[in-house]
Formats: sequence, C-alpha cells, structure tokens
Amino acid sequence: MSQNKTKPQAKPTASKQSDEKLLRHVVIFKFKDSATPAQVKEVERAFSALPSKIPTIIGYEWGTNVSPENLAQGYTHCFLVTFKNAADRDAYLPHPAHKEFGKILGPHLDKVLVIDFFGAKN
Repeated sequence: MSQNKTKPQAKPTASKQSDEKLLRHVVIFKFKDSATPAQVKEVERAFSALPSKIPTIIGYEWGTNVSPENLAQGYTHCFLVTFKNAADRDAYLPHPAHKEFGKILGPHLDKVLVIDFFGAKN
C-alpha cells in the first residue's frame, strides 16, 4: 500500500522575500540607570537624524513603551527602520552616520535587541 505524500514546500529565501516585502529593522533599547533624561533625548535626536543622512532608509518611526503588561524588562525605546531590501540594510550598518550614532548611544546603553524581518509593503 503506497501513501500519497506531498513534498514539503521550501521556505522562502531572504532574496525571494525581499522581492515581495520590505525589510523592517527593529531596535529596542534599555538605557543604563545612570543615563539622564537629557542624554536619552540626545540619543533619540541622533537616531531620528539618521534617515536624513542615510539614503537607504525609506521609513522610520519610534516610540517609548506604553504596554500595560509589565513585560518590557527595562526596555523603554523601540525604533523601526525600513529598507527596500537586505542590501540596503547592509549598506546602512557600516555607514559612517550609523557608526557616529553608535558613539553617542554607547555610553548610555545597557542592552539592545535587534530583530529584522520582511513585512508587507503598504
């Protein structure tokens, strides 16, 4: 007796996904307890300046945690940076403006989470 099995579908590759969707770069910060409100504002300002300095950024938004669930584990700031594809993200990472931002952020950062995913084009 033979069983009729279908072949599993291959998962889409990053290049296939990038043809159909935008790359979303999610960055979540937990600041050091020693970071002052003025220092945190400077980090916010510096991150918000990146889209005007790095042409591969096609979308940018950010906000602070407002969840009532108390699951943030000290993370307070979320930034969403959008790129057309992985190559544009890859150009952003070593960009001098991004590296300069890292120098502003570094002294005040306790932890960071970064997650990239391909999301629907709007």
